[in-house]
Amino acid sequence: SGEIYQWMTQIQKSNSELVTQHYLGKTIENRTMYYLQISQPSDKTKKIIWMDCGIHAREWISPAFCQWFVKEILQNYKSDPKISRFLKNLDLYILPVLNIDGYIYSWEKDRLWRKNRSPHMNGTCYGTDLNRNFNSSWGSIGVSYNCSSEIFCGSGPESEPETRAMAQFIERKKSDILCYLTIHSYGQYILTPYGSTTKPPSNSEELVGDKNFGPLKIIAKCTGTDNNAVPILNLQMRVAKKASAALMGKYGTRYEVGSTSLILYSNSGSSRDWAHMIGIPFSYTFELRDKGSHGFVLPPDQIQPTCEETMLAVTTIIDYIDQKYFPGGAVMLTSGSLGLSLCLSVVLTWTVS
Repeated sequence: SGEIYQWMTQIQKSNSELVTQHYLGKTIENRTMYYLQISQPSDKTKKIIWMDCGIHAREWISPAFCQWFVKEILQNYKSDPKISRFLKNLDLYILPVLNIDGYIYSWEKDRLWRKNRSPHMNGTCYGTDLNRNFNSSWGSIGVSYNCSSEIFCGSGPESEPETRAMAQFIERKKSDILCYLTIHSYGQYILTPYGSTTKPPSNSEELVGDKNFGPLKIIAKCTGTDNNAVPILNLQMRVAKKASAALMGKYGTRYEVGSTSLILYSNSGSSRDWAHMIGIPFSYTFELRDKGSHGFVLPPDQIQPTCEETMLAVTTIIDYIDQKYFPGGAVMLTSGSLGLSLCLSVVLTWTVS
């Protein structure tokens, strides 16, 4: 992790026109958490894509991907038309390691450590699972209240300084964040909300952790009516399928796509569900390679191919969102496309049920 700090400082120095490093908060063991912002200078208002890695300590391929992602964007933003296009409209915020204490502990003491390092019960047991500690259906399913469990959800929602720092930051910026990406391993999945309910989204309603909310829909502003609302969970699924197809195109790696509770297991208090619940339209968990033969201890020769294929999936999602929210310059109006073209400004609203 000292290495990751050095890498962040160096990346910022050598790409100062694009990258800034920002303070996010402190861990339970008082280490500083930083995120990187990749932003092309511009006078237009931009939206944000957020990505975090290393919520779980032992998932070493995750921080490796965050670093790879940053490196690839910086090396290619001038030459790759896709990247240079979305950087005009979108800023990228990357948190390379959320669970710094746990990550270091997994390097130095226990390779398979998962949680953070907060002491409980007078130091007789350690660690909260940060991905069960967010404030969405907290503590309701797929968690343990026993502090020695791998999936201990903490003493309350956002009880951990790491979770709290990230949640407060995202909460502050949420009206500008179009996409929340969180990178984990392993299993080869792209997971959509929700983990805490298995009710599949219907076209008329979507189930949300908070009962006061009805469906989150994308509504075209032009009409002020609900007629062209698209249930966002259906749209998320479509985009995830595009992403998994792009990923498979590189090395043939197969990723399964679906809502967490339907294709994997139920969990509450995850960052992905929380981000979607506070109104961030696109929210995904990536579970990187492999399917279990090496599990968390992925062989070094798989690091690069994993990062390469995941890069394709992630840029597919970002590119899609960019094109949806920032349609290209002048639109040719023909009678057939007229209705559509006038509705290109899109707003997200919670429809109260």
